[in-house]
Amino acid sequence: MASALALTACGPGSGTSRSDNAQGGTHTVKTAAGPVDVPDHPKRVVVLDTAELDSAVTLGVKPVGATTAQPGKPFLDYLPKDELKGVENVGVIAQPSLEKILALEPDLILTNKERDGSRYDELSKIAPTVMTRSTGYPWKENFQVHAAALGKKAEAEKVLADYAEHTARVTEALGGKKKAAGIEAGVLRFQEGADTRVYGEKAYIATILKDVGLSRPPAARQAEDFGGLAMEVSPEQIDKGDADVLFYTSYGDPAKSGEKKAVASPLWKNMRAVENDRTFHVEDELWIQGIGYTAADRILDELEADLTQ
Repeated sequence: MASALALTACGPGSGTSRSDNAQGGTHTVKTAAGPVDVPDHPKRVVVLDTAELDSAVTLGVKPVGATTAQPGKPFLDYLPKDELKGVENVGVIAQPSLEKILALEPDLILTNKERDGSRYDELSKIAPTVMTRSTGYPWKENFQVHAAALGKKAEAEKVLADYAEHTARVTEALGGKKKAAGIEAGVLRFQEGADTRVYGEKAYIATILKDVGLSRPPAARQAEDFGGLAMEVSPEQIDKGDADVLFYTSYGDPAKSGEKKAVASPLWKNMRAVENDRTFHVEDELWIQGIGYTAADRILDELEADLTQ
């Protein structure tokens, strides 16, 4: 592998550089690893996290390779199947196969330091590698970096405008800003092999709820675990996740994540969201694992449907 990576400096084939696979010249993108020169119009893009994959799909770019969120699983189900047909699976997030990436002869790699910071030197020997600092909460800023790297700034402007229009429509459907602000929306995730999470203000989903104008329950505002991402609670503390409306999901088998047992418990049944029939089971791949504007559009549609029924 080391010798193969060393050869990439010469590019695929005699006298060819990887940037020659793309059309046009190059431009510089500011990244978490410093400025990186990338092709103006990359043709063979590899993405190594769910946010990067969402960004590519949103901007009309089909990657040649991508990681999956879980071992043995396909790409996240909310993404359009026809737009992922033929995309090579290059491993699992934070455990990509460098051999598979190398074989695809990419001219651009998109990822983040949180997942692949330790592999930056190896990845950058394969192709120009654009890293954001982290994933999740700063997804809007990260999307702009992805758009710059892909040469899709104009397309990104339209995506942002469409998102702003969509959130405004949902807010209006809820009765306007004042009524939306009067609704506390909680998000709770049961996890196989780990504690349950009450999602806080530094979560991807929290930004969408905020953009619609919804309020958050006290536990969400007080969440400090993982830099404000969530508050981890035991089964005996499940009521900390209560709110006016509660969206909940499971990572893994609901019977093993604690969801099945929790929703049958007296503690759950006494929560006001449950008593008022304002709980909604949502798909983990979309609401938690999927990070980006394509996911956000689907979530906004579900929010409107659930909260106006």
